[in-house]
Amino acid sequence: QLQFVESGGGLVQPGGSLRLSCAASGFTLEYDAIGWFRQAPGKQRELVARIMSGGNTNYADSVKGRFTVSRDNGENTVYLQMNSLKPEDTAVYYCNLQVLARFYWGPGTQVTVSS
Repeated sequence: QLQFVESGGGLVQPGGSLRLSCAASGFTLEYDAIGWFRQAPGKQRELVARIMSGGNTNYADSVKGRFTVSRDNGENTVYLQMNSLKPEDTAVYYCNLQVLARFYWGPGTQVTVSS
């Protein structure tokens, strides 16, 4: 019964901002991490940002200082605030939940940065 609903993707000009959200429901197990991956055409899927169960955050070097990952007080929704967007940020962004060695994926939302 685990479900993810992603929103916030779209087309934005370089230097602009987008805010992605991922609402998770139906999950009853404690998770190890929740966050975002992205995959661009011809590239490997990569970790963008995540929040560990203890509250620590991790960011890819390419997005540090520009992206911020957060969650609501109930920890059922995770957000990705993306500022100063670059064309290199163009990708499909996937919400991800990690439980031990298992990964659960959202459907993905397209982010396109172009003038």
